[in-house]
Amino acid sequence: MKDEFSIDIDNSINSGQVFLWKKDGYSWYGINGQDILKINKNGIIKSITNTKTNFFRKNDNMQEIIKSISKDEIVKKAIKEYEGLRVFRQDPFQCMISFIISSNSNIPKIKSSLEKITKKFGTKIKKQNKEFFLFPKPEKLAKASIEEIKKCGVGYRAPFIKEAAKMVFSKKINFKYLEKCDYQEAKKNICLVPGVGNKVADCILLFSLNKLEAFPLDTWMIKILEKYYSNEFKIETKTITQKQYEILHEKIVNYFGPYCGYAQQFLFKMERENYNKKWL
Repeated sequence: MKDEFSIDIDNSINSGQVFLWKKDGYSWYGINGQDILKINKNGIIKSITNTKTNFFRKNDNMQEIIKSISKDEIVKKAIKEYEGLRVFRQDPFQCMISFIISSNSNIPKIKSSLEKITKKFGTKIKKQNKEFFLFPKPEKLAKASIEEIKKCGVGYRAPFIKEAAKMVFSKKINFKYLEKCDYQEAKKNICLVPGVGNKVADCILLFSLNKLEAFPLDTWMIKILEKYYSNEFKIETKTITQKQYEILHEKIVNYFGPYCGYAQQFLFKMERENYNKKWL
């Protein structure tokens, strides 16, 4: 195995976690809340605004995580194929809005909507002879009209985006608190936000709030579990109720362990690549 900080940047960015990233030559540039990140060809990450960042989750013990989730040949194959895939630690507000927009959508469409939102509501800054738009602050989206938000191509999700921003701005949703509390408590809180169901909540918890036991279950993951793990998880229905989601999540944690969110990423990446699905 490569050393634990050897990150496969392209595969990690193209794994459905982030959307506001662009490759320019050998470098990736990404918006992360009020920060702009640059990752060079050697995998060195730098905040262009000189903000401290733990975007790469450098404290994760990858040897322990990979050992813990390597429960069967399927996940072992995914880990081998996409060694260097990492879960990122992104700005929670940007992550929340991104995954509210992601419902019933696809990656190119999510990316397009988020780019429109940053251009319309975010602060424009110039760095390294490039023009960037930071992600809008919660108060900016909270004060925007639903019609203005709709113009960014988000459709029926516009009221959810406005309400989510209001809840974050008013501290009804406090990300620092959610990061400190346990998975169940954090999930209960995040699901109070309109447009945030089980899957969206698990994405926010996994990709921005340090809850590695979150395991987002969308249609792709359900298909994967049905295809490879029908004996372990026995999914009878196409649509999963709240209760079924909770029971299934408990079985998944019991099977893959406390870092099951990493297992989800490896399996999701492998299956979407098998189907040649579009990324960024």
